[in-house]
Amino acid sequence: MTVNVNEIVAKLSSAQRKKVEARAAELIAEEMSLRQLRKVRKLTQVRMAKSLRISQDGVSRLEKRSDLLLSTLRKTVEAMGGKLCLVAEFPDRPPVVLSSFGEEDAAPTTPSRKRNHAHA
Repeated sequence: MTVNVNEIVAKLSSAQRKKVEARAAELIAEEMSLRQLRKVRKLTQVRMAKSLRISQDGVSRLEKRSDLLLSTLRKTVEAMGGKLCLVAEFPDRPPVVLSSFGEEDAAPTTPSRKRNHAHA
């Protein structure tokens, strides 16, 4: 006998349904494409294009790409009102937040040298 998930959910109490719906929303939010994220943020490709100073077609192409520069991804997320954070996950330690990736304003960390000129 086949059981429909809607039938199972219908048998749950109101509190249980709310808990299931909240968890489903969490799982959905954990992984989204740029297109899905833009739509969730209620932004059009035209509005994103204006913010990014590219064409609407450029936004469409950007959303279809599977490989982006981090700086492009950062700008796109910021155009949606967010902030990009990169997290490296390892099996033997807690997650590590990586910093200074894709930031154009990141200053070089090497100190500048001043030359001493000898005058004769």
